[in-house]
Amino acid sequence: MRHWLSAAFSAALVLAALTGCGASGDTDGDLTDDWQPVAEARQFTPRAGVCHESAEPTGHLTNYQPVDCRTTHLMETVHVGTLTGAVARRSAPPRVGSAALRPAFAECDQRAREFVGGDWRAARLSVQVAPASPTGWQGGSRWYRCDLFVLDSVGGLNGDNDTAVPHTGSLRGALGGGSPVRLTCFEEDEQQRLRHSPCDAPHRFEYAGTWTAPEGSSRPVARDEDDVHARCRPVVARYARVPVDGDLRYRTGTAYRLPSEAAWARGDRGVRCFFWSGGRSVTSSIRDGGATALPVG
Repeated sequence: MRHWLSAAFSAALVLAALTGCGASGDTDGDLTDDWQPVAEARQFTPRAGVCHESAEPTGHLTNYQPVDCRTTHLMETVHVGTLTGAVARRSAPPRVGSAALRPAFAECDQRAREFVGGDWRAARLSVQVAPASPTGWQGGSRWYRCDLFVLDSVGGLNGDNDTAVPHTGSLRGALGGGSPVRLTCFEEDEQQRLRHSPCDAPHRFEYAGTWTAPEGSSRPVARDEDDVHARCRPVVARYARVPVDGDLRYRTGTAYRLPSEAAWARGDRGVRCFFWSGGRSVTSSIRDGGATALPVG
């Protein structure tokens, strides 16, 4: 822009000299004293409340092409925050999934809860932090986007992958009413993966809530199964409204699904806990059902 303006200005001077034009009566002859200074370039900052067709976890300006959330998209930005302190003084942006972005993930976690109306893990959703690009960082940008997205109904729900699937419409208030992304009742397929089932149809699993693993912990593996089941039993008890006592293990079985490895690296420590009937099929929800829904047996 500045190069073009300079060239145009030079051309105007040459033209004036060749044609012998003088100043008109209503001008002062000074071509520069009334010019407004070119506005100082501002740092690019993304907006909240828009959606994106790209799932790129780094905020490159060249990829920033927000779309109306009423159209099909992959990501929805629920908040834009600012990195501060030692992280902001780095010479380059933190790597996506690094410990340096954990505080930002915690902020995004809370903002996403407010956006959907509760713990977003009660739906087929995930959250990611998208920091400014290296180029933007060098220019002074310290923002990060909190992006919310819908997981695949099988692979995403069961922690096999972290793929964002196309979605139409905003996720604001997604935990209300009969949202198709809410976790309700499930049946298991031949690969022992949970698949949605109507709660009034025969099923053996029901989402009950989330247990949050400690921040410093590693992703649970097979050797930790008993501990995770023990953590999930009280979650089921609170959901069904039965006592957390010595009889609880005789009232309910449990199942759980971990966040994907990528989500765990981002900072998601929410382990989704499910009621398991122990093999028999049920045809109603256990929510608030008390001892009638979960008898000792």
